Amino acid sequence: MRKIVIAIDGYSSCGKSTTAKAVAAELGYAYIDTGAMYRGVTLYLLEHAIDFADLPRVEQALHEMQIAFKRNRKTGRNELCLDGVVREDEIRQMRISNLVSEVSGIPAVRHAMVRQQQRMARKRGVVMDGRDIGTTVFPDAEVKVFMTAEVLTRALRRQEELAAKNELVPVEDIVENLRKRDHLDSTRTESPLRRAPDAVLLDTTHMMIDEQVDFVLERVSAKLFALASAGWEPKEIK
Repeated sequence: MRKIVIAIDGYSSCGKSTTAKAVAAELGYAYIDTGAMYRGVTLYLLEHAIDFADLPRVEQALHEMQIAFKRNRKTGRNELCLDGVVREDEIRQMRISNLVSEVSGIPAVRHAMVRQQQRMARKRGVVMDGRDIGTTVFPDAEVKVFMTAEVLTRALRRQEELAAKNELVPVEDIVENLRKRDHLDSTRTESPLRRAPDAVLLDTTHMMIDEQVDFVLERVSAKLFALASAGWEPKEIK
């Protein structure tokens, strides 16, 4: 079967990662959580007491750190590894959420992560979610989806995720965090969060995960059929 690149962009806590994971599993594709990569960089900088404004030191850190994904055999999920150690729980903490947009806006960080993401998907057959996948990382992705949802809905979802990890955070604090991140992500100079002109909009405010997954899979099926009819042959991404 011909394999394509599926780019899922959008705001935080819209269900991007959960949907992308399920779509990848259904298709037998690789799943790449680009947001986790930026969270990993943020965690590394914090743990090594590196000032975000110290750009030479940040660039040095990018060469020193090793970011990769390791499949958890028990859960079947890919987990972020920082310097060979799984740090999936730590990168999901609110202290990381409060700073990740600031770190991901640093041009050197953005460039380093984009290069790595493009290498990961050079043979296609991937589902990648983030903020700039369809606009910067893979502007020629065959399927692009842009996800959004009402901020309170997103905050309640995020609160439930945190509570499951024994981190209790008032919903008002999460709403404030989401609005701050939305602003930083949408207004940064380097690869701002925006909907690609050819991305289909998916508002998940009143949708269940199964409905979101079906929505994306329907677009994938239609695209694969159209490409096959046109005699399209996939090429390795360079």
